[in-house]
Amino acid sequence: MPLENVPVIDLSDYYLGTPEGKARVAAEIGRACRDIGFMVITGHGVPADLVSDTYDVSRRFFDLPEPLKRKVGQPSPDQVRGYSGLAEEGLSYSLDDPTPPDLKESFSVGPFDVPADDPYFTEGVAAVHFAPNPWPDDDLPELRPVWQAYFTAQEQLAADLMRLFALALDLPESFFDDKIDRHISMFRVLNYPSQAEEPLPGQMRAGAHSDYGSLTIVRQEDRPGGLQVRNKLGEWVDVPFIPGSFVVNIGDLMMQWTNDTWISTMHRVVNPPRDKAGDSRRISLVFFHQPNYDAMVTCLDSCQSPEHPPKYAPVSSGDHLYMKFTKQTAQGRDAA
Repeated sequence: MPLENVPVIDLSDYYLGTPEGKARVAAEIGRACRDIGFMVITGHGVPADLVSDTYDVSRRFFDLPEPLKRKVGQPSPDQVRGYSGLAEEGLSYSLDDPTPPDLKESFSVGPFDVPADDPYFTEGVAAVHFAPNPWPDDDLPELRPVWQAYFTAQEQLAADLMRLFALALDLPESFFDDKIDRHISMFRVLNYPSQAEEPLPGQMRAGAHSDYGSLTIVRQEDRPGGLQVRNKLGEWVDVPFIPGSFVVNIGDLMMQWTNDTWISTMHRVVNPPRDKAGDSRRISLVFFHQPNYDAMVTCLDSCQSPEHPPKYAPVSSGDHLYMKFTKQTAQGRDAA
């Protein structure tokens, strides 16, 4: 029977480095990716103090007056950078579902310390993916160093998970290394405010959607109104909150890479119950891992056969991300 709920997986044995430990963890991850597309991971090694500092400075950013947050606003719909205000995006629009825009605000940054003299990072389509990050240095100078440290820690965790993915798919452990060494990942902090007023019909904190890239790493809070996943039975199930853990799910590109052997699962962030809505603020730290913009996603040999030929045309990581994100933001803003 496939998993009906999100499993909890301890990565400790992988980091011990024994072949047996790596194989055990990879097998658990492979089953989670096949059955439900989500997992909760422990034993990951990300320092608790860094997570706490990131939460603290992020709360202080969202507590700034609106005009100060707008100073680092998203410069244009095609740049995944900067601040986006409450109800300015609709995640369900990426799946052509015109529900009301989401009850959240966000601040996003991408790769930093980008080489200014390397055409790979500066010319053509690269300009969008490696655009400068706006930082609130005048109003909250401590945010930049904390977020950069958190980005680096998540970057390493994502690389480790991609190695586990390779093992789970019967590939060499380093198979994905050269496809993510110049990745175009995004770190986004989401602020879901308390809800003094009842949402519009069909409106959620984050509408039902799937993620776009290779994998997503989420740090969630134990607050009213949380993350839910739709399992293969069509049921919406809660993602368990485990102190000190991260939630990991695969995205659309990984599903294409595996020829639908693994599933990019629909998920959403629901509204809090009305009796708890007045004190339900929730902040999530989300790292969207995305391969190099020129990495071509083609069906893996281990995921195809004469009976199961490739279902998807090859697509570059950058083209896929650009299409998904601009559709989400542009149409979501139209709905607002």
